[in-house]
Amino acid sequence: MKFGIVLFTSDRGITPAAAARAAEETGFHSFYVPEHTHIPVKREAAHPQTGDASLPDDRYTRTLDPWVSLAMAAAVTERIELSTAVALPVEHDPITLAKTIASLDHLSGGRVTLGAGFGWNTDELGDHGVPPNKRRTVLREYIEAMRALWAQDEAEYQGDFVKFGPSWAWPKPVRGDVPVLIGAAGTERTFTWIARSGDGWITTPGETDISERLALLHKIWADAGRADKPRVVVLDFKPDAERLVKWAGEGVTDVLYGLPDKSEAEVRAYLERLSGKLAAIFPDGN
Repeated sequence: MKFGIVLFTSDRGITPAAAARAAEETGFHSFYVPEHTHIPVKREAAHPQTGDASLPDDRYTRTLDPWVSLAMAAAVTERIELSTAVALPVEHDPITLAKTIASLDHLSGGRVTLGAGFGWNTDELGDHGVPPNKRRTVLREYIEAMRALWAQDEAEYQGDFVKFGPSWAWPKPVRGDVPVLIGAAGTERTFTWIARSGDGWITTPGETDISERLALLHKIWADAGRADKPRVVVLDFKPDAERLVKWAGEGVTDVLYGLPDKSEAEVRAYLERLSGKLAAIFPDGN
């Protein structure tokens, strides 16, 4: 089991580059950032945590672009994985987004993973022309189209929401593809989508009692004929030895911890304390 960091980026506090560098230097495996292009002031969509139109954190309105953030992080690091928790691909043009992600993967030496979401904020999606009742279908087509561009010398795709004829597009991802993880509530519908179109699951905040959900994910995965194992990324709040050992035995591959919205010195001190706690739980490494 590997440990990573998620930074809720904003235009204040530590920068993504400084945070990623500090995370790498303190031994963490991965660095994740979120995405919101904008937050409509008037919304009908309820936030999953608050249950209404209120937001649990004002950083939702101040979020930095994830791919610019990860590019800055890539420039000052050498090994840490670069990912999103979560990005919203359907708010972009899929051809240009495929180029952006492949370019970052190429320039970072193959360190990029795409963590994507369906999008709880349907008002935000609507401003991008995405029908709320079709967001899962749109995301599936976007992922399929981007993977065609990443894998094929002459790529083409014909769907309901994405269409392009035979096309050239380089660079290609270093590993030939970019792993796709889906951040969404752990339901049968979500796991069926992931088994068809993704490589793993990212839990939602507060989703920590996951034993039954993990069993369901692995059953759906096997029933879909997948020979590999799903990657499972859990958003945790603070290390608990008993829970972490249990998760490791149940197939959790990665655990992420959030960073405080503070200065670089304060964030680095937090990372050093967190790293020490995890090393005490797993003294032989993770």
